[in-house]
Amino acid sequence: MVWQQVYDPFGNMFISTALAAIPIVVMLACLGLFHIKAHIAAGLGLLAAALVAVFAYGMPAGMAARAALYGGFTGLLPIGWIVLNIIFLQQLAERNGSFKILQDSLSGITEDRRLQLLLISFCFGAFFEGAAGFGTPVAVTAGILIGLGFSPLAASGLSLIANTAPVAFGALGTPVITLARVHGYDLMEVTAMIGRQLPLFSLMVPFWLIWAFAGRKAMMEIWPAILVTGLSFAIPQYLVSNFIGPELVDIIAALVSMVSLVLFLRVWQPRKIWTSPSLKSRDASAAEATPAGPIVRHSRAALVRAWTPWVILTVFVFVWGLPSVKTWLDHLYAPKFPLAGLHNLVEKMPPVVRAPTRESAVYVLGLLSATGTGILLSAIVSALVMKYNPVEIVRTFFRTLWLVRYSLFTIVLMLALGTLTRYSGTDTTLGLAFANTGMLYPFFGTLMGWLGVAMTGSDTASNVLFGGMQKVAAGHLGLGANLMGAANSSGGVMGKMIDAQSIVVASTATRWVNHEGDILRYVFFHSIALACLVGLFVTMQAYVWPFTLMVVR
Repeated sequence: MVWQQVYDPFGNMFISTALAAIPIVVMLACLGLFHIKAHIAAGLGLLAAALVAVFAYGMPAGMAARAALYGGFTGLLPIGWIVLNIIFLQQLAERNGSFKILQDSLSGITEDRRLQLLLISFCFGAFFEGAAGFGTPVAVTAGILIGLGFSPLAASGLSLIANTAPVAFGALGTPVITLARVHGYDLMEVTAMIGRQLPLFSLMVPFWLIWAFAGRKAMMEIWPAILVTGLSFAIPQYLVSNFIGPELVDIIAALVSMVSLVLFLRVWQPRKIWTSPSLKSRDASAAEATPAGPIVRHSRAALVRAWTPWVILTVFVFVWGLPSVKTWLDHLYAPKFPLAGLHNLVEKMPPVVRAPTRESAVYVLGLLSATGTGILLSAIVSALVMKYNPVEIVRTFFRTLWLVRYSLFTIVLMLALGTLTRYSGTDTTLGLAFANTGMLYPFFGTLMGWLGVAMTGSDTASNVLFGGMQKVAAGHLGLGANLMGAANSSGGVMGKMIDAQSIVVASTATRWVNHEGDILRYVFFHSIALACLVGLFVTMQAYVWPFTLMVVR
């Protein structure tokens, strides 16, 4: 029997919206206010979502249970699989001692923690976002930063802040390609529109990142390097998105930014070197600026051994991200399992879609093509290069599995919660609340994208969820459909730093488990502030000349 979603079950949008928000409020309050462990907070949020779906929205209980189960499987593969294997590689590198050499080699480029942060979190992280997405950049960069001696909060929070501007074109353009394919946008036009919104924030985020880490005064001490980093990312991001396409935007921009920053640091270094790896208040920045100490030098062979695991990882992740490789691997093995009792039995209704549309629920066991499998193979190859024997490799893998067991369980519960809200329609109720804002819709429509990513953990999922609604609302208000479709993705990237999945990935990578609430409290202001700035920029594109000239109709 087909169940049709109802978005205002009480005939009062205020009451329906308040009820739809309960699961998210429960989970965030447990994490941020009551300091409850993440897996318990996620479980309570899931329980609240089930109660609201069944008793308020009328979703059949069996169907709600299957939706949660479907989300849980998605949490294990691909998300949990990525986390497990990137921590496995990190464990191998730490036990081998190569992390210390990696730290010393980065100090050879610069000892300044602010510049290391730019190079690793922003540039290196953007490359991994472009190649793989789905939590990979946060796991990699947070792991490297913690190995370099950054505090757990700094490594976690700053990796999340840095992983914003590249997200819309992550995983070889998957979010925007999906937006165009599912909702009928012109791919090049909506890609170009995103490429006219995000470059400003690609320039802004590196400044914001260093301000969040070291304070305004310390940020201004290295403004030339920050400007080089931001400009060398923003310009290629604009050019590639407007004249080539979405697939290689992040990869090209990240490589250009990385090379530009390294070359610039050969001819410029700050007068004072920031040596603290911890987050400091703005007033403390001067105390942490000290003369440079001696740089530890290693042999070329030692440096090659230290960097080899990360080079191997980069190659594997890039290759596994190629559509042709994914297609080939899926052809070899990717069984599909339609979830009985859920698949094609939930029907989305107008105004979210133009006509009633049934939601599929097919779990694809794409184990071979999963990014986590590429990471696992890179870890095994790296372990052999580092002269681990097979027994040590297997023992380290199972030790890692035990280490991240609670994190994997949390990710499963988080994805179960997000999937249940999607199939029950409660997330759509929240989206409709944003859509009913009239002339203010460009601002709140952007925040709708932010909400979508914060709830689902994915810009791709947010585009699937709200992309059609953005198109319908833009048509009613006489706005460009491409403007609001792009705004959904551009605003969504700022929600990436507060989605529970990303926070758990960061806490796991830094081995700061059970401190997810601390990370959430730290990044929440940055997330909402940046999302509001994107919303204001989109509003100016909608109504204010000369910003209106940027709009792709």
